Amino acid sequence: MFPKPVARLETNTYAYESSPMVKPTGFREYDARWLFEQEINLMGVQALGLGLGTLIHDMGITPEVVTGHDFRAYSASIKYALTVGLMAAGIKVHDIGLALSPMAYFAQFDLDVAAVAMVTASHNDNGWTGVKMGTQRPVTFGPDEMGRLKEIVLQGKFRTADGGSYRFIEDFPARYIADLTNRPKISRTLKIVAACGNGTAGAFAPKILEMLGCEVVPLDTKLDFTFPHYNPNPENLHMLHAMAAKVLEAGADVGLGFDGDGDRCGVVDNCGEEIFADKIGVMLARDLSKIRPGSTFVVDVKSTGLFATDPELLEHGVKADYWKTGHSHMKRRVTELKALAGFEKSGHFFFNAPNGRGYDDGILAAIHVIEMLDRNPQKSMAELYAELPKTWGSPTMAPHCDDEKKYGVADKVTGRLKAMQAKGEFLTGQKIRDLVTVNGVRVTSEDGTWGLVRASSNKPELVVVVESPVSEARMREMFKAVDAILRENPEVGAYNQTV
Repeated sequence: MFPKPVARLETNTYAYESSPMVKPTGFREYDARWLFEQEINLMGVQALGLGLGTLIHDMGITPEVVTGHDFRAYSASIKYALTVGLMAAGIKVHDIGLALSPMAYFAQFDLDVAAVAMVTASHNDNGWTGVKMGTQRPVTFGPDEMGRLKEIVLQGKFRTADGGSYRFIEDFPARYIADLTNRPKISRTLKIVAACGNGTAGAFAPKILEMLGCEVVPLDTKLDFTFPHYNPNPENLHMLHAMAAKVLEAGADVGLGFDGDGDRCGVVDNCGEEIFADKIGVMLARDLSKIRPGSTFVVDVKSTGLFATDPELLEHGVKADYWKTGHSHMKRRVTELKALAGFEKSGHFFFNAPNGRGYDDGILAAIHVIEMLDRNPQKSMAELYAELPKTWGSPTMAPHCDDEKKYGVADKVTGRLKAMQAKGEFLTGQKIRDLVTVNGVRVTSEDGTWGLVRASSNKPELVVVVESPVSEARMREMFKAVDAILRENPEVGAYNQTV
């Protein structure tokens, strides 16, 4: 039998080396994230693997799984501990080595393996680790599956089994690269800044873009798990500013940035303007809907309102479906609706058939941006961006809130705004036109200015976004109003960035 995990152990002790530690809050809505050594130890990771293997058997899935790891100092050891647990549960493990998350998702198709367990902390700071899991390609675990896994692991409901094995897949990245580059080269001469934040994408993205015919200007593409400049997170303003400076220095046509595990993409135009990913989504939706009018696009609740109001999208018969934030929620929704694509403000892009397989891939998103430019040879990225109706939007802001408290605070804010709407009270001097509560609460005033509050699924934080189609002043008014409601809860801390 394997020991039942405990929530807390002191490091540098006998108990720490002899018992599994797994903090319950590490089981998130759609993947798992822990601070390594503080919230989970290697035996805890082994327990996670044993629990995942148990769940795979319970679900009646063929007992095989693809695994890989991102480029952090400790990720390989995490993966091997996970592998030991999976093998103890009788699972055949196919290890693709150092990889991007979309490379692991691709391996599910290419190797014909239903399940995946990718070891990555994505864009989280060093010290974090995690696992992205799924058993039904291209969908990854959502709250139901994560809840079942949490129960198995924390209650020690493990079932060991014979038949476990391990196989390393040599040079698997070559298969992934061949899949992405099996398309016509671009006909337009494009100079591209490829920014990787010294993360895993640096091993793959520049090569792929060059193979497609781009002139690549590398930025922080050398792998370095200390992340010496900034976290590989293309939603973070430090990385975006670095990309903008490099674009202007090089005279590049566009800057493309990738996060730590390569499933997200950020964009800077040729004038050095940082374009939030939801606006890139509108531009791509415009481009793709010309080819396939009447398409459905899924967008997360943090995204711009333009998906529902842009005249060009309306002319092409586009249907916009606003849905829950989170890569698993979005993948599932894109698959269910057979949408052409899904766009998330954080930079996850989900391209469905015939443009992709439904999972999020930052390099594939970059390719679609390049192909959009190729289809519009007379226009720059800045000119395509300028054609969008003007809105004033904030970056994604994240005030601290403990994991144990953040969902309660989000519920309180939702209840407060529902009560205001029911009473006909004003917010920013206007009546509340609409509330969307599919994921936190998105409140819209009469002039279309809106604000969102939701609990982060990855960190001990809340998420706040505001946008106005009227003016920057109205956007700031909405932020002040939303922040004032948030400050009614003393559990809410300081912001990571603000407007």
